[in-house]
Amino acid sequence: MKKIGFLSFGHWTPSPQSQTRSAGDTLLQSIELAVAAEELGADGAYFRVHHFARQLASPFPLLAAVGARTRRIEIGTAVIDMRYENPLYMVEDAGAADLISKGRLQLGISRGSPEQVIDGWRYFGYRPEEGTTDADMGRRHAEVFLDMLRGEGFARPNPRPMFPNPPGLLRLEPHSEGLRERIWWGAGSNATAIWAAKLGMNLQSSTLKDDETGEPFHVQQAAQIRAYKQAWKEAGHTRTPRVSVSRSIFALVDDRDRAYFGHGGKDEDTVGFIDDKTRAIFGRSYAAEPDALVKQLAGDEAVAEADTLLLTVPNQLGVDYNAHVIEAILKHVAPALGWR
Repeated sequence: MKKIGFLSFGHWTPSPQSQTRSAGDTLLQSIELAVAAEELGADGAYFRVHHFARQLASPFPLLAAVGARTRRIEIGTAVIDMRYENPLYMVEDAGAADLISKGRLQLGISRGSPEQVIDGWRYFGYRPEEGTTDADMGRRHAEVFLDMLRGEGFARPNPRPMFPNPPGLLRLEPHSEGLRERIWWGAGSNATAIWAAKLGMNLQSSTLKDDETGEPFHVQQAAQIRAYKQAWKEAGHTRTPRVSVSRSIFALVDDRDRAYFGHGGKDEDTVGFIDDKTRAIFGRSYAAEPDALVKQLAGDEAVAEADTLLLTVPNQLGVDYNAHVIEAILKHVAPALGWR
């Protein structure tokens, strides 16, 4: 395990039990948690994107703000639903955020998951082409996004521009060199992991995937990662790809941890349907004393296959507690997993 970061879904609710009672609370605390995580030595600060929900939505203002407040930590998403995105405008936003962070952006994108409203992307002005699905549309948006990130000119310049143009066709600006190689695809199936490898994207695999074999979650996820790596090799890419997995992991080191997570919970995989057709398997959570955690995670085949581990954090418990959660893993568990 080379890198460990956190992943926040950015939940907020106007409840007295929540430390994030508004969208403003969540955004500002997300920045503060990224700063704290960097000070603790963590490698990444990642954020989930959901629309029509009391969660983080528009990622680029947040990513830019985190980039301006930090110096070393990777800044990313896991994931942006490409069904909702204008890929050309997204190239400009991503380029700006990456330049502000001086090349630390690690942008996770995907075809998306079931949302809060029916066909929410339609409200954003997008519809699949005749004979295609919304998933096809998301992948098509991703392909355009990747193509535009190459920074090649494609637009014919006005012969009488307001400002002087460089020679030739014009590209989108600002362009951030190298960002194309720091795009990740959030794959829910083996097939989409292989598709991502062929296009030269890094791989993000979360805490759920299509239940394709009936085996335990971590076994299926490890097989997905191996299929991805093989497809990458066969595609002939020259660089080494990166792979991340997400896990809910809590080291029980004090009374707060035991009060929140020490009473048992989701310590078994679960199976359900994320839509009418898709049977999915959801990975277990981990909560135990550090020595027990090390033994449990040593048996997680997907964690062993990945180079990056993203710790999902309970952001509504506030910055201080979540910094403690991250610190406990980095101090008591991560070294035994090969980190640093």
